[in-house]
Amino acid sequence: MGKQFMESIKYIFKIGNGPSSSHTMGPRKAAANFRESTIGASRYEVTLYGALAATGRGHMTDVAILEELTKMAPTEIVWQPDVFLPFHPNGMKFKAYNSAGDLMSENVIYSIGGGDIVREGESRQPKKKVYPLSTINDILAWCKETGCSYWEYVDKYEESDVWDYIAEVWNVMKEAVLRGIEAEGVLPGGLGVRRKAVSYYVHAAGYNSSLKSRGLVYAYALAVSEENASGGRIVTAPTCGSCGIVPAVLYHLYTSKNFSEKRIMRALATAGLFGNVVKTNASISGAEVGCQGEVGVACAMAAAAASQLFGGTVAQIEYSAEMGLEHHLGLTCDPVCGLVQIPCIERNAYAAARALDANLYSTFSDGQHSVSFDRIVEVMKQTGHDLPSLYKETAQGGLAVIK
Repeated sequence: MGKQFMESIKYIFKIGNGPSSSHTMGPRKAAANFRESTIGASRYEVTLYGALAATGRGHMTDVAILEELTKMAPTEIVWQPDVFLPFHPNGMKFKAYNSAGDLMSENVIYSIGGGDIVREGESRQPKKKVYPLSTINDILAWCKETGCSYWEYVDKYEESDVWDYIAEVWNVMKEAVLRGIEAEGVLPGGLGVRRKAVSYYVHAAGYNSSLKSRGLVYAYALAVSEENASGGRIVTAPTCGSCGIVPAVLYHLYTSKNFSEKRIMRALATAGLFGNVVKTNASISGAEVGCQGEVGVACAMAAAAASQLFGGTVAQIEYSAEMGLEHHLGLTCDPVCGLVQIPCIERNAYAAARALDANLYSTFSDGQHSVSFDRIVEVMKQTGHDLPSLYKETAQGGLAVIK
């Protein structure tokens, strides 16, 4: 794994509205930027390519773009699901025309996952390097040498306002859980999927402590994922499609084990660091590497956070995260009808439980194991590239084609 620039963990935890970081947040941001750079335009044309076009209607990509561009001028959306631009499967071409019908401006922009966008010709490398180390192996060695933990590595290199930002992230996560376990009804999109979080929350109360604990974790993950599916306000962790996993684990431990807000925020910093390493060295885009890069990475983040909260050593924390990702390798991204509902919502609940299992498994060990987290990140990246495109958010394979 080569040396890479690693930016702030703030870019792992983005606050916004669902249902998709790559298909909703990214295109909305791209459209807003293009509108601001084309003041006076009389007409827009936006062409969506590849995976972005294939599942864009289900992800409300067109709605996000139109909400931004029609503030300035009428806008036409052109869908090209069979055309894949070379840089990334989520490509967009923006064109602006003046009143005479002449082309004013043209930009090709890619939504590369987690709400991030890059213009054609730009590097994915961040403009500002925050961390001197960008692999967990190197950071783990630093922790052992200094006696510090992962969150202290974050504290050392981030700007001081990172803790205010993490506090806001935690508040938005809590609010999403609380809204979600109260909401009822059918999710938008036409699949007829009913919200289940409230049912799981109520049923959990009737079981003994062990089953109740698991039921509550399911309920919290469902709550946030259902909020995302309905376009509610959530936090990417690391994406919208996987946004229920980290909040479910942390909210459950916060309420059931009485961990302080400060310790939860430190655990979030650790989770963000592990997610950041994957984003820097591989990908968190379902359209690029499949759902292993979304739910798998979120599970790793949640496992690392839980391990830290329960007093795990830096080696045990790394082992927890490694298992969270390793056992999601090869996971496809095949949303039914292109909606972030089936299998995405249940997958969040299942991965949240897996994160707690990964923490428990590592707790029984001394943290020593054969395959490092960084090696799993490399394998995930290669596995993602080897997956056919029909299993990477195009809704053309797997569960997406079941009638």
